[in-house]
Order: sequence, then structure tokens, then C-alpha cells
Amino acid sequence: MGQSKKSKTPDNTIARNKSARFEFFVEETLEVGIQLEGWEAKSLREKKLQISESYVFVKNNELWLSGAHITPLTSASTHNAVLPTRVRKLLAHRHEIDRISGLIERKGYTLIALTAYWSKGRAKLSIGLAKGKKLHDKRATEKDRDWSRDKARLLRGK
Repeated sequence: MGQSKKSKTPDNTIARNKSARFEFFVEETLEVGIQLEGWEAKSLREKKLQISESYVFVKNNELWLSGAHITPLTSASTHNAVLPTRVRKLLAHRHEIDRISGLIERKGYTLIALTAYWSKGRAKLSIGLAKGKKLHDKRATEKDRDWSRDKARLLRGK
């Protein structure tokens, strides 16, 4: 009776960028694949990924992830050249890349990595089309969050 029930679905999340929604207004999200080497895929299985300082850029009509750090496993092969912070290619459809690159160039958006997860055995990255927040925007967001928390507390008490 006192035992907790385990979730039916496993947690597929590899890494999450918690500061992204605090620092940016995320207007749209897009799911893309990540081109990985063998040792990187093994490290992702162990959740050894950091995307908090990463960003996405467009070069030659291709999406690239920069600043993501994949920590190599100690049991990884030593004959491979291991670069934990190399720039990785992201896999998306051509029409999605064209639409996003147009928004970035014209309207001043930026692309940031939001979450990395497994989907059908493949590593996926959720990227967000975002605009930066000013200090007063961050204060307003925090104020709204506090008010919603207090409101839920008041309604629960009645």
C-alpha cells in the first residue's frame, strides 16, 4: 500500500535548457534530428549532455548546433579523436530551414536549444524560435508566476 507506482513510460528526456524560457520569449518550437558520432550516442544514453549555453545558427542552408557539450564516457574508445564541444549538424526539412532562416534574417529572431530527447530510438532536439527578454519582461514574468502560485494556494484553501 505504501509503495509508489512507477511510471508506465520511460523518461526519454536527455537534457533540458531551463534558463531558455526565462531569458527568451519562445514563439515557436521545431523538432530536429542531431547528427552524432558513435561515442556521442553512447554518452547521450547516459544523459551526459549540456545545452544551457548552446545556440543554433544557419550556414549554407543547414542548421548547426554550437556550444553543446557532450561529455565522453570513460569506457569510450581511445583511438577516436574526441571533441566534446564540436559543432554538430542538425537535420531538418529544407522548407523548414528556409522559413526559419527568413525569420532570423528579417525579424531578428534567434534559435536556441530547448530540450534533447529520444524519439523512436533517435536523438532529437527541440529548438525554439525566440526573441530576447529585457529585464522588465523578466520581472513581469516572475510576478505573473508568483501571482498564479498564490491564486492556486488561495483557491485550494477554500
